[in-house]
Amino acid sequence: MNKLDAKTIAVMAVMIAVVTVFTMAVRVPIPATNGYINFSDVAIYFASFAFGPWVGLVAGGVGAGLADVMGGYANFAILTFFAHGLEGFVAGYLGGRTHSLGRVLLGWAAGTVVMVAVYFLGETFVMGMGAAAAGAELPFNLVQNVAGALIGIPLVYLVRRAYPPINQIGFGKTWKEV
Repeated sequence: MNKLDAKTIAVMAVMIAVVTVFTMAVRVPIPATNGYINFSDVAIYFASFAFGPWVGLVAGGVGAGLADVMGGYANFAILTFFAHGLEGFVAGYLGGRTHSLGRVLLGWAAGTVVMVAVYFLGETFVMGMGAAAAGAELPFNLVQNVAGALIGIPLVYLVRRAYPPINQIGFGKTWKEV
């Protein structure tokens, strides 16, 4: 990202809202940690791969953290901000703004590792839940990320095909009249 212009700020704002809605729309509780599974990763991966790492960082971190605050999980909000923000940044850095499926899958895998690791370390050491409780959430975080990839990655390709101007936003191209 060379500059933070009005278009980028608008895309970030919309994607924050989308991540928040996807996070709050379906919440499946995890009793071991008092957390929950959601569809935030669908929107985070879409934002990261369509618009790049900075939009992924802001949309993932702020959107998911805001959903925690609004949804009664404020104690998780800071951890969620870092886990999903870094997930979005890493995924967008490695696989965003490209049409290469291999790069996108690499970005997804790295984003998954980052999100799962941040939650595990944060729940274990910062929130004091212990390794056993944090470990109990690992498979749920992995399932959430796999679902996010299975829906979010094809969604990016479908939207690019149905609405080609998204590439001008995500790829930094400018429109010229000839």
